Amino acid sequence: MGLATFRGGVHTYEGKNLSEYCAIKELEFDGDYIFPMSQGIGAPSKPIVAVGDYVLAGQKIAEPGGFISAVVTSSVSGTVKAIEPRLTTMGSYVQSIVITSDGLFKEVEGIGTERSLDDLTKNDIRNIIKEAGIIGMGGAGFPTHVKLAPKNDDDIDYVIANGSECEPMLTNDHRLMVEEPERVVGGMKVVLSLFPNAKGIIAIENNKQTAIDKIRHLIEGEKNISVVVMRTKYPEGGERQLIYAVTGRKINSKMLPADAGCVVDNVATLAAIYDAVIKSTPIMKKNITITGDAIADPSNVRIRLGVPYGRIVEAIGGYHTTPAKIICGGPMMGMALFDTNVPVVKNSSALCAFVHDEVAESVGTHCVRCGRCVDACPIFLIPPIMSKEVEKGNLDKFVELNGMECIECGTCSYICPAKRPLTQLFKQAKKEVQAINRAKQAAEKAKADAEKAAADKKD
Repeated sequence: MGLATFRGGVHTYEGKNLSEYCAIKELEFDGDYIFPMSQGIGAPSKPIVAVGDYVLAGQKIAEPGGFISAVVTSSVSGTVKAIEPRLTTMGSYVQSIVITSDGLFKEVEGIGTERSLDDLTKNDIRNIIKEAGIIGMGGAGFPTHVKLAPKNDDDIDYVIANGSECEPMLTNDHRLMVEEPERVVGGMKVVLSLFPNAKGIIAIENNKQTAIDKIRHLIEGEKNISVVVMRTKYPEGGERQLIYAVTGRKINSKMLPADAGCVVDNVATLAAIYDAVIKSTPIMKKNITITGDAIADPSNVRIRLGVPYGRIVEAIGGYHTTPAKIICGGPMMGMALFDTNVPVVKNSSALCAFVHDEVAESVGTHCVRCGRCVDACPIFLIPPIMSKEVEKGNLDKFVELNGMECIECGTCSYICPAKRPLTQLFKQAKKEVQAINRAKQAAEKAKADAEKAAADKKD
């Protein structure tokens, strides 16, 4: 049987050799911890503590601000110093709770208490996951309790654990599967208990053979869980590509994985589910990779949420030379940073520091019409024509060309010999289209409200 894969994609420089054999190091810090109220998709959370309050590690400090939102939990014990806007990895200021740690890390009573899955109902499990503040920890940050509550549990055929970690340089998911596979498999069993007809699939790229062997050994005798080995290719870990590679089913931007009978969770998310449901421990810590050719000692570390990236880099030896570029996340989908005094949040994955800024050093030219971006696009789009229309300001044509389906994976920019900023153009175009659509919806609602008010007044 061949390796699971999808059409398109690129084979990038992986760069995983810098840290893939580095065991996870647990680091502790004193000082201030920053907890942004927006850490993923959905409405901002609402603080339920005040300045001056003393809090414990594991204590809820903010509640969901809407249906698509998540609980925020303190990762430390200490005093609430401020509730104010703070800079985040997205480059924006977000309302945040700042807690000064007392260095004792005193925990809420009951954390670590073992629970039996057999004693819990589906509602119990979903509520525990909600109260633990778990979101998708692979990137987008969608609230997990919402994802695990589809319209009909019986319609879910597959629960897919995303162990691809296809983003170059990143190795923290790999190390999790190698060092703590029990947490991943345990989380899979919890999720499978919600869906009576589902099979569990742990999807891992074939450049992680040690992880494949560890997981396979652990699930020997499990009739409902299997490992699917995927061809190493970017963006294999994208939700649409992963579902197609594993099941042959297709989804688009207007569909959820549940519409194709699938639930997809990152392996780190599954580990967090296991911790919350079985070990009574909300999300307080995160594994991340600190790597790149400017880092003195590339590492995989486990740290408490809220600690600034700069302190982590300093703790592992700093830079061996001043980096020309620092990226939060990986080089394909990460965000460039101008300040490392920004906090690690639930869906953080890495910090990469490079001696050279290849993007700044490259000079873009006109499209040479080679068609490489068309071949590489995993969504079957036509980047040369799309970019032409965007540059002309023709957003209607961009939409007509299915531009809103772009997953912003960066393959087109990566493969382009002319070094054109294709992904950046499409990101900006999508934002503009979304802003126009929101304005139209607001105008239509205002008009409908005015007409209703006039009709009510007339009656």
